[in-house]
Amino acid sequence: MLELRPNCEWCDKDLPPESIEARICSYECTYCAECVENILHNVCATCGGGFVNRPIRPQKAYRNELKLGLSHQPASSQRKQSKWSREQVDELSLRLRGTLPQER
Repeated sequence: MLELRPNCEWCDKDLPPESIEARICSYECTYCAECVENILHNVCATCGGGFVNRPIRPQKAYRNELKLGLSHQPASSQRKQSKWSREQVDELSLRLRGTLPQER
């Protein structure tokens, strides 16, 4: 199950579970669409992979016997910040952004 982190790890923008602006890499690093496009250039600062839209977890369980949805499995409230400097992000992004994520 995805952690659904509550914020952009770069600019700290709130990204609630229903946000259509949240982007994640395969390790669940979470950034807003603006930072992915303008700062990271679709290169994860940690793993070098690409980003996809974060799925939106339903608010309620539609199959009560399965105990799914935010009402049973809430999003994380633990905020995270990138540990990488802007210089480190720029260096990795410049090196990898010309290569498609599936070829990195």
